[in-house]
Parts: sequence; structure tokens; C-alpha cells
Amino acid sequence: MKILTTNFLTCAVKACKSSPASYPLHFQDAELEQADMEYNPVFLRNILPRIEWDALRVTATELGFTSLPAEKPDMSGVLGGQAVGGQGEGAVDTGAQQSAGGEEREKMLRELHKLLLETQVREGKMVCGNCGHEYRIKEGIANFLLPNHLV
Repeated sequence: MKILTTNFLTCAVKACKSSPASYPLHFQDAELEQADMEYNPVFLRNILPRIEWDALRVTATELGFTSLPAEKPDMSGVLGGQAVGGQGEGAVDTGAQQSAGGEEREKMLRELHKLLLETQVREGKMVCGNCGHEYRIKEGIANFLLPNHLV
């Protein structure tokens, strides 16, 4: 299960629907795996507005990724609307367009890419902060089926 996915999950127990403590789910005994992927700044630019930053920071800290900034990064102008590998107007000239802080920003974006897309939870569990229900993760797949008394 990719870390990106967990940013969109909340406790499925009916009593937790209205509780802010049910989001984000908290990892316990998480066994992580890294899978190398090609860096995709276009995807980051498009997904970042949909990410709940504070919840991602909580999840990242629980998993040992402590380098995320306190503020969500501004992705405007990262790739002027071009797909990866695109040429022509709006394509990125990485050497000419990097400013003094550009290298730091690039490093942070690559770390964010690594966390969201390359890091997977293979085994462990996610726990609701409200009711304490545990969702097991086995072979990278979370089990969100609830027993009848919790539906």
C-alpha cells in the first residue's frame, strides 16, 4: 500500500464518521518497502492540491520521514503544463531555470516523491485514533472489511 493512498483513508466504523480523530489512520508495526520509480514532477504538481498536508506530516513522522516542511510546497510553475518528456513551449530547462533555492526545492520534491510513490507498507496495521479499530495490512493490501457489529 503506497503512502499516498493512506492520505485518502479514514476509519470505516460508522461511529467515527463525524470524529476528526478518525483521520488520519495511524500506522503500527509497519514494515516498509522502497520501490524505485522514475521521478514525476507533473504528477506531484497535480496531486499536491488534493493532499491533506497536516495528515501527511503525521503519517510521515510516524514512519520516520521527518524532513517534510511545515507548509505544503507551492507547485505552481514546476512544469508549465507539459507531460514528462514533453518538448516545446513550457518544457523545463532544468539548468537555466533553477534559482538559488531551486536545488533545495528540487531535493524536497524528490523526497516527497519518494515518500508518496516509492514507499509502500508491506505488513502492519493502521489504527483509528477515535475507536482504536485496527486495519491489518498483509502483503501490501489493507483489509477494510468490518465485522457486522461495527457496520
